[in-house]
Amino acid sequence: MNPARFKDLCVDVASPSEMVAFWGRVLGLTAPADNPNVLVGDVPEKTIWMCQVPETKTVKNRVHLDVHTGAIDELLREGATIQSPATDEQHWTVLEDPEGGEFCGFVRDAVPAYRLMELVVDSTDAEAQARWWAGVVGGDVASTPDKPWYWLENVPGLPFPYWVFVPVPEPKTVKNRVHWDVTAPALQPVLDAGATLLRPKDDEIGWHVCADPEGNEFCVFLQ
Repeated sequence: MNPARFKDLCVDVASPSEMVAFWGRVLGLTAPADNPNVLVGDVPEKTIWMCQVPETKTVKNRVHLDVHTGAIDELLREGATIQSPATDEQHWTVLEDPEGGEFCGFVRDAVPAYRLMELVVDSTDAEAQARWWAGVVGGDVASTPDKPWYWLENVPGLPFPYWVFVPVPEPKTVKNRVHWDVTAPALQPVLDAGATLLRPKDDEIGWHVCADPEGNEFCVFLQ
């Protein structure tokens, strides 16, 4: 039995209202009237929290979202900007959201109502990261011989098809602006799997802040 289950996503932002509006339109999610700083869908796992932080983005995000779209122009009209256009070798467009956060747009003939395709994590050792997270939250590790990345499929509770780990040469240097939350019956099995406890639950926060073997932050909510 895996020690944890995927819960939802969180994005650090300077302006929650602007980012909720942008990502809601891009992903096909809505903000409830009683909490304008969160996006929700038809299942709880599609929730994305927009967490206001004082620090601005300073380096390339190590965690980003890939989205389905009918046309890149649709994303531009919503407020995105192009960082790197698609080519014959790169079949996706690298864009930035209104606060400079990277994401990738994949043009589709048929676009689903929920348009988040995958979560992508830069990794020093992509295979090790994929296998570690499969051990924590479940799912199947997949790869192809001609590509250097690994991904998880069939992760329990994951509302999008893929969780991808891409090899990069540079190490993590700052706190990630995109992270994920998990639920767990107990914290210790997550730590026994190899996570590091960064901040325990206390009077100010109702969850434990942890890091995976490469330092990616994630929060553990005890059930």
